Amino acid sequence: MASINVVNLAGTKVGEFDLLDEVFPAEINDGLLWEAVKHYRAALRQGTAATKTRKNVSGAGKKLWKQKGTGRARVGSIRTPLWRGGGTVHGPQPRSYEYQFPKKKLMGALRSAIAAKIADGKFTIVDSFAVAEGKTKLYRTALNKLEAGKTTLLVESSRKLDENLYLGSRNLQGVELVLSSEVHPYDLLRYEHAIFSKDALEAIQETLKKSVSKRQLAAQKEVA
Repeated sequence: MASINVVNLAGTKVGEFDLLDEVFPAEINDGLLWEAVKHYRAALRQGTAATKTRKNVSGAGKKLWKQKGTGRARVGSIRTPLWRGGGTVHGPQPRSYEYQFPKKKLMGALRSAIAAKIADGKFTIVDSFAVAEGKTKLYRTALNKLEAGKTTLLVESSRKLDENLYLGSRNLQGVELVLSSEVHPYDLLRYEHAIFSKDALEAIQETLKKSVSKRQLAAQKEVA
């Protein structure tokens, strides 16, 4: 069982946090991370691209000339896709790019994302984000002492989130605050540094532990 230091906002060590070996793997699954990022970015797509079909373009629907006897090719409408200014055939239409992603894969990608941040030395655990006032300057000073990068992800437990943290971090450039119940592998990969509160990491580790236990039980049933 590996452990990682727990520090306060001044950067001083105040304890240690035990990481469960069955939760955070030694090997990072790059393929699973790619799938999670692809799924997340697909859901962000607006899907508003649209082309006009023959029913959408302007122009009368009257037949331009009679079917036979003119020597010209037959044509039924000025809006035909064969003519310049006519409709578009098989063009893009508004749609949703979102698709279902198995929860087991999402949990596995989250484990790999956290493990990757720890391996890179870009992962910090603080005992608490609490400060005297919800001032941006206080959190900027704290991030400097924690040697956070240009972009930083702050993860707090939904039970411990207070107004001071929200007010103090919302105007910091390159800093985003998310709840432990909402953190996604894409968030961890997108930001250079990740700072978790101890309560947030405990909640995430407990959730990941349950998913691992279910997966192990399923594997045992398949073997049996």
